[in-house]
Amino acid sequence: MGGFLEQLAKTLADRWISLLVLPGVFFLGAVWLSVQLGHADAWDAALLTRRAEDTMAEVADLSSGAQALLVVAVLAAASGVGFVVQTLAAVTRRVWLGPWPRLFAPVASARTARRRARWYRLVQERRALEAVSPAIRTRERQDRIDAVAGRITRLAMAEPGRPTWMGDRIYAVESIAYHRYGLDLTYGWSRLWLVLPDSARADLTGAHSAFAAAVATGTWAVPYLLLTVVWWPAVLVAAGIGLTGWARARAAVADLTTLTEATLDLHGRTLAAALGIGEEGAGPLTISEGERISDLVRKGR
Repeated sequence: MGGFLEQLAKTLADRWISLLVLPGVFFLGAVWLSVQLGHADAWDAALLTRRAEDTMAEVADLSSGAQALLVVAVLAAASGVGFVVQTLAAVTRRVWLGPWPRLFAPVASARTARRRARWYRLVQERRALEAVSPAIRTRERQDRIDAVAGRITRLAMAEPGRPTWMGDRIYAVESIAYHRYGLDLTYGWSRLWLVLPDSARADLTGAHSAFAAAVATGTWAVPYLLLTVVWWPAVLVAAGIGLTGWARARAAVADLTTLTEATLDLHGRTLAAALGIGEEGAGPLTISEGERISDLVRKGR
């Protein structure tokens, strides 16, 4: 038990440092830099060097106790900023995934409608190209069909229902589960999770952790954006951090949804067998079995 608690404390300390302290310390450094330079001397490296030397000299003149208190204060401030950013991560997650708050419902509806219209145009284009029988279809026509199919998949895996690409990836998995297997993931996912093998859980957990880390990274753009009031180059830092988090989040969501869809394909019948609705190992889940599972887990809701 002592070894377990020691390892747990080490893990928590590592996460505290990586998620809160280090990003917070970097931000505090950016705050100091912004205050020292301001807009007028935004790129004055010589001035920054002089200010840094003066600050280091002032810290060196402090007593050991004062220096220790300063370190503690910096760590506490960094942790505080980190906690605030972690709280704001929930906002970032909702912006990227949706659904958006009611205040922004008109904007969300307009974006969703545009995405849906574009998706249907591509689907109609593909159907028109596929009207020619495969027996007489040229290589060039087949290449055009494949290209349009790729554009459809990149836009959305199913009919768009969210204002963002990442939100549509999640929505598409729910849509595919319902229309292909008759399974309502809103109520069925927690039951499916409990019957998954450890390897599947580990893969899904890893993908979700990658997405959570990307959301946290992207959220750090917000405090840096606030620094533009004092030091305008902070907007470049904010843009870099935000784009990095956004790109990583897209990749993580793609992995997560792909794994989730594969989980439904491979383990849907495991859930049916656990609930006494079907036999395990007899192929993919059927729509009728999925509908029976949905009726069971909804419990009339």
